[in-house]
Amino acid sequence: MGKKIIIVGASSGIGKAIAEAELNAGNSVVLLARREKSLESIAKKANQGKEKRAFPLVFDVTKFSTAEKTFGKAVSLLGNVDEVYFASGVMPEISPNEYNTTKDLEMLNVNLLGAVAFLNPVATYFTKQKSGKIIGISSIAGERGRKGNPVYNTSKAALNTYLEALRNRLSESNVQVTTIKPGFVITEMTKGLKLPEKGLLKAITAEEAAEKIRTIVANGKDEAFVPGIWALVGLIIRNIPNFIFKKLSI
Repeated sequence: MGKKIIIVGASSGIGKAIAEAELNAGNSVVLLARREKSLESIAKKANQGKEKRAFPLVFDVTKFSTAEKTFGKAVSLLGNVDEVYFASGVMPEISPNEYNTTKDLEMLNVNLLGAVAFLNPVATYFTKQKSGKIIGISSIAGERGRKGNPVYNTSKAALNTYLEALRNRLSESNVQVTTIKPGFVITEMTKGLKLPEKGLLKAITAEEAAEKIRTIVANGKDEAFVPGIWALVGLIIRNIPNFIFKKLSI
């Protein structure tokens, strides 16, 4: 019998790649995102000639008051839940001297507050169930406050702390909470960036990232960088003295 999984942010990028991999593995998945056509396309492909295992459900993570009800609908579709992925994220382009509160609030609402609003009822559910896995897709960007996009860094750093706190609280209930920190991944969100194509830090596809993430989750890790080389990058970044770090163009 396959696993029963909810994926928030399943219409594109890493979330979509994880959804497709889980469906191909024979698991049942509720697909949550704003883009209905994309969700329907994934579900149609997965459900062809088989029992229905893909359930598209339109959901806007910034509609905080609807999160608990949407989670309840997802549970009803599956019967019960084993894993929940929060993979929604936005990173609007920010110019070097731009301070745009509208863009900043969008990042905070999607990347952080959307996660809190949805994962809080998930935590309540898994606590009662005494089992379950929560997986949050964060970023290497949360390791340090960099000049390129201050609030994106902030949203991911805060997400890391929230997931760590959930991990500590839910450990008593046999619930696994995993924080995933990707480096360069080729997705719609990063299409405007010049990502490296060669070397140790070359960008990987969303599909490659998804397979690595699924392995990490299966191994029960608390947090992990994807690919693993980014753990070294994170270590270096975290330990650069402030007087040097503020002079770097990163």
